[in-house]
Amino acid sequence: MNVKALLLCFAPVLAQAQGFAGLGSDAGGFAIPQPNPQFSFPADHGAHPDFRIEWWYLTANLKDVDGTDYGLQWTLFRSALKPQSRDSWDDPQLWMGHAAITTPDDHFVTERLARGGIGQAGVVADPFTAWIDDWRFDGIEDGKLSATGPSFSYDMDLVAKGPFVAQGADGYSVKSASGQASYYYSQPFYDIAGTLVLPTGKVSVTGTAWLDREWSSQPLSNDQTGWDWFSLSFDDGARMMGFRLRQTDGSYYTSATWITPDGTPTPYGNGALTATPVAESQVNGRSVPTQWRLQLPVQGVDVTVEALNTQAWMTTTVPYWEGPVSIKGTQSGTGYLEMTGYE
Repeated sequence: MNVKALLLCFAPVLAQAQGFAGLGSDAGGFAIPQPNPQFSFPADHGAHPDFRIEWWYLTANLKDVDGTDYGLQWTLFRSALKPQSRDSWDDPQLWMGHAAITTPDDHFVTERLARGGIGQAGVVADPFTAWIDDWRFDGIEDGKLSATGPSFSYDMDLVAKGPFVAQGADGYSVKSASGQASYYYSQPFYDIAGTLVLPTGKVSVTGTAWLDREWSSQPLSNDQTGWDWFSLSFDDGARMMGFRLRQTDGSYYTSATWITPDGTPTPYGNGALTATPVAESQVNGRSVPTQWRLQLPVQGVDVTVEALNTQAWMTTTVPYWEGPVSIKGTQSGTGYLEMTGYE
């Protein structure tokens, strides 16, 4: 959540660590985010191994020359068994990559898993590069992005057209009433262009992209079961991030950030955003909300968010829904929706 984030429980697969990488458990000796962070760039574009979990999470809304819509995802997750790193095969840093392309009719997804310390995956802050196997994200201002899967690949160019944006209170993003939090910033102003390679052939596309950077050690409370996260790019140049964390008693914890076209953020805490499912779809054997009404009255937002492809299910080690959406109502535009915990 871009969180943005994602439930990183691939640790049990690689090292039989605790499920969900401890997202709702005690921090267990890892560092804990504190209020009033002072981000330092380019250093904070890199990894923070003293925290348990972290991600570099990019999504893009694309069109081809005929106006057909596509979505793209490139994500690198880091999950630590211990708050340290070392250049050897027993490095406690674990890595997972997800890549996907969504079309109106298909959803292509693939996954990579790696152990740190041997060069198979990692992130360098300056000059910025993130990789897992042959997937690469090089350059965080003017960048290049690539990934390959069994039935697809893509090569894209990125140009940042605005500033990095702190989410929450200056980058301190609270996730629960009991105070769990993460450090969180975004780059929501990328222009993106390049080539998708699909089973039907190559497609040239252009569009906009959104990068989320987040790290923490215990971002959820133990009574939270999943989240619904939205990144919205409006046609007038404004942006909005919002999420709803679902709790076991049926209530929700919400957060939102309104971002002006020049990149000025205004954070809104619990209760300011209302996210209401409007329609559900049967997706991979479960019922998942694929149309939503989002309301942020303080900014005059009342929109319907609808999936381009309701079947955008990520058949990865930790399954979740992730795909592009359209926006209609008081604002129009495109965005991305991520939903976890619908298992």
